[in-house]
Amino acid sequence: MYLNAFEMNCAGFQSHALWRHPEDNTPGYKSIDYWIHLAKLLEKGRFDAVFLADVLGVYDVYQGSRDPAIVNGVQVPANDPAFVIPVMASVTKHLGFGLTASTTHEHPYTFARKMSTLDHLTNGRIGWNVVTSYLNSAAKNIGLAQQTSHDERYARAEEYMEVVYKLWETSWEEDAVVVNKEKGIYTDPSKVHDIDHDGKYFSVPGNHLCEPSPQRTPVIFQAGASSKGRKFAANHAELVFISSTSAEKTKNIVAAFRQEIVQSGRPADDVKVIAAITPITAPTTEEAQAKYEYYKRYISRDGAFALVGGWTGVDLSKVDPDEKVEYIENDAMRSILKGFAGMTPNEIADEVALGGLGPVIVGDPYQIADELEYWMDYADVDGFNIVYSITPGSFEDFVELVVPVLQERGLVRKEYEEGTFRKKLFGNDQLTKSHPAKQVGRAIVTS
Repeated sequence: MYLNAFEMNCAGFQSHALWRHPEDNTPGYKSIDYWIHLAKLLEKGRFDAVFLADVLGVYDVYQGSRDPAIVNGVQVPANDPAFVIPVMASVTKHLGFGLTASTTHEHPYTFARKMSTLDHLTNGRIGWNVVTSYLNSAAKNIGLAQQTSHDERYARAEEYMEVVYKLWETSWEEDAVVVNKEKGIYTDPSKVHDIDHDGKYFSVPGNHLCEPSPQRTPVIFQAGASSKGRKFAANHAELVFISSTSAEKTKNIVAAFRQEIVQSGRPADDVKVIAAITPITAPTTEEAQAKYEYYKRYISRDGAFALVGGWTGVDLSKVDPDEKVEYIENDAMRSILKGFAGMTPNEIADEVALGGLGPVIVGDPYQIADELEYWMDYADVDGFNIVYSITPGSFEDFVELVVPVLQERGLVRKEYEEGTFRKKLFGNDQLTKSHPAKQVGRAIVTS
């Protein structure tokens, strides 16, 4: 069972506004001590990775204003997630790190250097959650007139991947760096290659600035669920995140996605599917249920509406609370809006206010373990993105109470294997030959 902790370097992530809960330490996100504690905790619980979400804009669709998001701490204020990774890496040896970064907002040349740097500093423990971004506010703040259309974002992302693959996989040969002190040669220039990329969206003529890192290309995460997003994930992803409210829906999503992977020319097991889930647990069922009811007292409906507005591009303040929402195609997250079609705003708020888009499961440690095992067997998922209700309390509960049960059942490792993040996940430090990055590499080398 693959376990990722779903986090964000911000005030309030998926449960709004549980930062008001007396045991929550959300304001600690600004502190190095917060991230050190979390990293040590997750490694103790033998988590595969901490997955760091990110956005570069404010959720300002609901009520036509940013104020509901700001008041309720809906992913704002938010700090850069990249800078907490070296902090967490310095106190752990095995924990992986999934960094969210946008192909719309970052230039591939500078971004490739950032990821190679992090892969070096973590000794090969970095992953990249590839997103195309959905907030119009973010697009405007980086100088665009408005958000790029949905389909064009994915067209741009395809070329973006080609550029970074060339930089990571082909620019430097494995033995380019020799560090020969006697001859005064640090790097053999004949083994460093310009990538000569000249495309529709990017022109990158030169070589990568970094020598090959342990993984070269970071582990590729993806969460796109639209038709374009699924195709993109089938081509590029190694780990795919899905969010669905039931095991039945998840089973259908996973089955369809695995078919797309095969159709893209890759083996189905090249990609691991991870489902979002919010566990609320305590030593007894009664205590867990009481905790759940207590959490619900702190939920903010306006906070939920602000989040949904950003996700879907639809201002639910203009819809009757008991009127069903219709699907309207726009340039936000289409798959989420399709999922909400036919629900009322009040139903949507109830769905996402605690834990976001994934299901909330409540019970004692054995009941939680039973449910996770059921999802793996029935829905064919490979693991879970653990979403917190309060932080770090939800992660502490899961590590202290649920992980030992999963370990007893042989579902979670008791000790880590050695090696890079990708080695632990798939048995190889670098991408398999069937991955598009390796195809790009061969084409350049032989041309």
